[in-house]
Amino acid sequence: MKGLVSICLALTFLTSAGADEVIERREVDGVVYHVAMVPAERLRLLWKDGEGRAMRTFPAVAAELRRRGDEPLMLMNGGIYEPGGIPSGLFIQDGKVLNPVNRRDGKGNFFLKPNGIFLIDAKGARVIDTAGWGAADGVKWAVQSGPLLLRKGKVHPAFREHSENRLHRNGVGVRKDGMVVLAMSDGRSAKWPNLHGFATFFQKLGCEDALFLDGDISAIRVGKGMDEPSQDYGTFVAVVAAE
Repeated sequence: MKGLVSICLALTFLTSAGADEVIERREVDGVVYHVAMVPAERLRLLWKDGEGRAMRTFPAVAAELRRRGDEPLMLMNGGIYEPGGIPSGLFIQDGKVLNPVNRRDGKGNFFLKPNGIFLIDAKGARVIDTAGWGAADGVKWAVQSGPLLLRKGKVHPAFREHSENRLHRNGVGVRKDGMVVLAMSDGRSAKWPNLHGFATFFQKLGCEDALFLDGDISAIRVGKGMDEPSQDYGTFVAVVAAE
C-alpha cells in the first residue's frame, strides 16, 4: 500500500506548475507514460549530500541541488537499492565512486542478467552491459541497476511479450542522437506495462539501449512537489535548468 500511495502522490505533483516544461504524456498499447527527453549535461545522479549523508527524500535532494547552484526542474528515484538506501551496485557522483560495481548473482530484477549501467562522461550519456564495465576514469555520473531493457536495439532475451507481470516501472534510455529518455508509467493508468512492453516503449522513442531503474515505489516530482515530504528512496535522477 505504501508504494501505491507514493505513486498517487507523485502523479498529483505532475500537475504542478512547470511540469509541461519537462514532462510529456505518452500512451502506447493502453499504457500511459510520463516521459522527459533531456541532454546529458542537464542530468545529475545523486545519493549523498555535501556532508556525505544519504539524502533519501525528494525535498532533501532539491535543497542540495540548489545549494550546489543547480535549479531542479524534475526529480525521479534512481536505481534499485538495499536497506538504508545503499545502491545495489555501482554509483558515481561528481566523478567519485561512492559504491562499487556489483557483478554477483542473485534473485530479483537487479540480478536478471544482463543488467547494466547508465553513465555520463565527456562523450555524453550511455547505457552499457555491466559485463563491459572497466575503469571509472572520466565518468562523471553512473548508476547500476537491472535488468537491461534494450541492448543495441534488442529486447532483453528473458522478456515475454504476453507476460501478465504488469507493474508500475521507471527507467532510462539513450537515443541515437545522445538525448536521454526518462520514463515512468502512470500509476493511475488502467493498464501497467510488462517488461517487454516497457522495453519496446523505449524502442519506439528511438533508444538503442535502455535500463530498468525501479518498480512500484517509482515516483516523479516537479514544481512545488519537489519540496513536499516523501517516503525514503535510495538514489535520484535530477533534471536541472540549462545554464
